[in-house]
Order: sequence, then C-alpha cells, then structure tokens
Amino acid sequence: MLAASNPPGVTFTRDVAPVLQKNCQGCHRPGEAAPFSLLTYEQARPWAKAMKEAVRLRKMPPWFADPHYGRFSNDRSLAQKDADTLAAWADAGAPQGDSKDLPAPLDFVEGWSIPKPDVVFELPRAYDIPATGTIEYQKVIVPSGFTEDKWVQFAEARPEDRAHVHHMILFIREPESHWLRGIKPGVFFVAPKVKDDTVDTSALPSDFLVGYAPGQPPEILPPGQAKLIKAGSDLVLEVHYTTNGKAGTDRSKFGLVFAKEPPKERVLTLSATNGTFRIPPGEGNYKVDSTFEMGAAVKLASVHPHMHGRGKDFEYRIVYPTGETETVLRVPRYNWHWQLWYNLAEPIALPKGTKIECTAHFDNSANNPDNADPTKEVTWGDQSWDEMMVGFFNLVFDARMPVKDIFPAKVAKTGGG
Repeated sequence: MLAASNPPGVTFTRDVAPVLQKNCQGCHRPGEAAPFSLLTYEQARPWAKAMKEAVRLRKMPPWFADPHYGRFSNDRSLAQKDADTLAAWADAGAPQGDSKDLPAPLDFVEGWSIPKPDVVFELPRAYDIPATGTIEYQKVIVPSGFTEDKWVQFAEARPEDRAHVHHMILFIREPESHWLRGIKPGVFFVAPKVKDDTVDTSALPSDFLVGYAPGQPPEILPPGQAKLIKAGSDLVLEVHYTTNGKAGTDRSKFGLVFAKEPPKERVLTLSATNGTFRIPPGEGNYKVDSTFEMGAAVKLASVHPHMHGRGKDFEYRIVYPTGETETVLRVPRYNWHWQLWYNLAEPIALPKGTKIECTAHFDNSANNPDNADPTKEVTWGDQSWDEMMVGFFNLVFDARMPVKDIFPAKVAKTGGG
C-alpha cells in the first residue's frame, strides 16, 4: 500500500488570493478606506505576519456583532479555515506559488463601490482644510434639480481627502421642510447651535440618504426597494473635517443610481437617540438608553450603532406590543474607528406599537485608550472628544404609506412625507 503523499503547502496564488478577494480587497485597494492594497502578491507579502496577527485577534475584517444574537446578511467575520490559511501562509514564509493558480482579478468600478451612478453631485467648490485647529461641522445645500420624484436604489458618499474627512452625511430636505430655510445654497456654513443645553438636539433633522465613515458601506438596496427624493428637494451635505498637521483640500462627491421602476417598498433611515446624558469624569461603565416607538406596522431591515471614543458596548432590542423582547444586535466591544451597518438576514416585522430600545455603555475612565480626557464630564456634541448615542435603523414599508404614520402622534417629527 502506497503511503499518502504530503499535501502541497499553502501558496498565495492558490490559497491566499481567493481569501483576500472575498474578504479584504473591497477596502484594500486604491482609493478606498484601507491604508494599503492587497491586490497582488507583491502588495500582500510584506503584510503576511501582520495579517496573521490581525485575523488571530479578530481585528480584521472589522465585525463586532456577538454571534449569539441576530443573523446578518453582510456578516464580515472571517471563516476559521480562511484565518488558518492566512496564518499558515505567513508561517511558511509567504510563498508565491504558481501563477497559473491565480484567480481572475475582481472587476471593480473605478471610483465607486456601486454601479455607475445616474447622477453625481459634488461640493460646489473645494474646501480648504488647515493643518491644525478645530473645524466645526460644515454644511452645504445642493439643489437636486429634480422636477419629478426620484427613487434611489444605490447611493454612495465618497470623500476626496480621506485623511481629513472624518465622516459625511447626505440629508434630503423636502420642499415643504423649514429646516435651514433662508441659507443660500452652494456655500459652506455652520448650522446655528441651540443655546439651551437642556434641549435634546440628537434627533435626525431630516431624511438620511447615505453617509460615509470608515467601514460604513454605501446604500445598496434590493430590487423592489428604494429611498425617495421628492421633486424639488434639496440635498444637504454635512462634512466633519479633522486636522492632522498637514493642510489639504477636499471636494467630496456622492453618486445616486435610480431604481429602474417605482418600488413597492420604501426604505427610510431613522434613529433612537438620547442627547441628554452627562457622563461623569472617570466613570468606566455609564449607561445610556434610547427608545423609538412605531406608529404603524413596518419591517426592520438593518441597524447601525453610533458612538465616539468612549463608546464601550451597544445593544438593540425589539419590544413587541405583547411584551415579548428580542435582542437583534449586541456589540460587546464597540470600536468607533469602524462605523458598521448590520443588515438583518431576514427583515423583522414590527407591528404598530413595537418599540426599538437601545442601551449603550460609555467608558470615561483613564483605562480607555480612546478617551480624550477622563477628568472631564462628557455630554452630547459634534466633535470627536464629545459623545453621541445614536441607534440608527432602516425601516421598510409600503411605498404608498405617508412617513408621518410611522411616528406616534405624541412624538411627531419632521421627515419624509
């Protein structure tokens, strides 16, 4: 009987390249969020040991959901066999292998992670970013020019200067909205602040179309679903710039792909927020809760927790009118450097009266390496050294339903129509 032959060693071309294509190259390529590319052997080889360590510690790919709660269609967690492949490759000295084993390269759309946009908007002019100092959130109103309602299936916000753009949000201001009225379109401005610190200003000001932050994906909706931009709407772009010792310029843009036909279901991004918290100095486990109640029957499609550097953990619960409670997401170790959406594997039906409850904890102690200053009380604020507690979520509902029906009359808010 012949002895079994030794299996061939792990190589880049046969074993590692497919893993990188599936799990890494969406970010690790030119023009994307990652600091280096992993498209070729020459690019990947110097990072072999670092990749082994990153996947061993579950730092990469970024995915922070507790696997005991919820199921997600965009689960980025790396399969153990793929992690073992990267580790074995690093341990073997990162051999290249036979070029005939190399899979065909992925076909990325240059400059976009969505299909070629039907329309692209950009900042009216480049914004000059100083080398140092604090920059207040910049807003600019861009008229859509739409003379008819537009249904958006894909949307993506792309910063030009990723080193200075902390995040971007694109809001829809519908024709009947009074938000930011009187401000000239096409010029940068800082929104006036509410002087009364007892007023909760954490709620979304209007419809949230799409955002950008490291790890935050573009809006990609399935056929039959879309977001609505009404005829005559304006687009309000908010950009948070941070300084890093070097001056720069940015002319960010955003692209939209319209649905090929009017959808049966509308998607709307809302949030459960709490902007009234005051985190004491040195507090290592400060709890903050928020709630949103449904005024109509809808479906929950995805969730997105948002905090800053003191964010410690975050949980979403559904409380049904029957009193039954279901935990749909638990993030036990929140990482504010990665702003992730968690897309449910199957949408969850939320009857009228259902509540989405969120609970977060904050670490304002000296033990938190991301804490800007553990000696100070922390409140809601825009800057990175302030804090936020926002439980974003995407709802899906009949496209004919007025948005106002989603809000209980007692907490009616502005938004779509």
